[in-house]
Amino acid sequence: MEAAICLFSSDLRLHDQPVLHAALRSAARVVPLFVVDSGIADAGFMVPNRAAFLAGALADLDAGLRERGGCLVIRTGDVVAETCRVAAETGAGQVHLAAGVSGYALRRERRLGDGLAAAGRALVVHDAVITAVPPGALLPSGADKDHFAVFTPYFRRWQAAGLRPVLPAPRSVPVPAGVRSKDVPSAAVLCPGGKPSPVLPEGGERAGRRRFGAWQRSGMADYQDRQDDLPGDATSRLSPYLHFGCLSPVELVHKAAGRTGAGAEAFVRQLAWRDFHHQVLAARPDAARADYRTRGDRWRQDSAEVAAWKEGRTGFPVIDAAMRQLLHEGWMHNRARMLVASFLTKTLYMDWRVGARHFLDLLVDGDLADNQLNWQWMAGTGTDTRPNRVLNPLVQARRFDPHGDYVRRWVPELAGLAGAAVHQPWRLTGPERAAYDYPEPLVDLADGLVRFRRARGLE
Repeated sequence: MEAAICLFSSDLRLHDQPVLHAALRSAARVVPLFVVDSGIADAGFMVPNRAAFLAGALADLDAGLRERGGCLVIRTGDVVAETCRVAAETGAGQVHLAAGVSGYALRRERRLGDGLAAAGRALVVHDAVITAVPPGALLPSGADKDHFAVFTPYFRRWQAAGLRPVLPAPRSVPVPAGVRSKDVPSAAVLCPGGKPSPVLPEGGERAGRRRFGAWQRSGMADYQDRQDDLPGDATSRLSPYLHFGCLSPVELVHKAAGRTGAGAEAFVRQLAWRDFHHQVLAARPDAARADYRTRGDRWRQDSAEVAAWKEGRTGFPVIDAAMRQLLHEGWMHNRARMLVASFLTKTLYMDWRVGARHFLDLLVDGDLADNQLNWQWMAGTGTDTRPNRVLNPLVQARRFDPHGDYVRRWVPELAGLAGAAVHQPWRLTGPERAAYDYPEPLVDLADGLVRFRRARGLE
């Protein structure tokens, strides 16, 4: 075959890149193609923070391809129409693509396959690119079950499944002469008028590999003990690189599995959780917007309370610190994500979709499978509907921010309060209380719990 297309999606890397390897094996020349999908923007998912990261990732990918004699071909519009157009222009007989899991990605694959077939061309979809183990590869016993709904048995099967070998980055990527391309887009082009958060991670494979290498050397060993340490910030922060595919989950599992200790094991378990959520969403695409298991909730609506939660003005310092971190960095510590989700859905009794949408508006790692299903897990509408999973922000703050350093970092108006006193500023009295410009608690925690339990029919 003279030419083939490697259609990049959520796999913006050269190392361990099965899609690109397959395209290079199948043809003398390859078109490394990325289409700035107008459907993503139309659906409201091209937000400033992810646009900024994506711009960096595309520039890095283009640079890596140029070092290998190629370049990244950029088109804009409908992915199916643009890919078919490039295939016609270059005479490509095959298009290689990583398998997706969302309803949108699956519909796009079907449309692309049909469009290519009509012109006598073929779509080749590759598994184990975006996840370590392909969704649907592991099934529970029972003919009527198409996915695992419980993590622990899934994880046992996942550990025993075995992974494909890690592929090296190609040495050369010959591209057909004369193929048209737009410039690699900037964040401003990807999301016109958008204002990203002040501090964002650098996008791209090289930045991701540097971050993982540094964390593997200095942070992985202690991960089991420190993963919930809010002020210590000891997590890998690799989630944006996994979301955009700048890092391969297969390669990360192989590298972590080559190290001994509880820290490496805990990290691998988190990668398995990511695969678990992807296989749930692949089997149940409507879980992105509907309860996986409905509890018949009649969620409250209060725009003022939702605004206070979003802006970090709830009067609960650890909640406000987390929400302000999200606004500033487009990222939030995993323990903090659980805290703020519990507070919104269990204490305020607000619809999980409100919180999930806000997260997707800001998170650089805004992954549909992880975000929506983690929110549902916390709201009690997901794969685990346990009603008593309510995280008390005061108890959690004392446990995971015992000296108040995380709160003082993100809630500077309380920086003058020493130690654990920062978690309960409402206990101050008189002039001392007046000295701190900080709101009163939005809700009484006990009242919020009673309201939730009554709404769920637990009392």
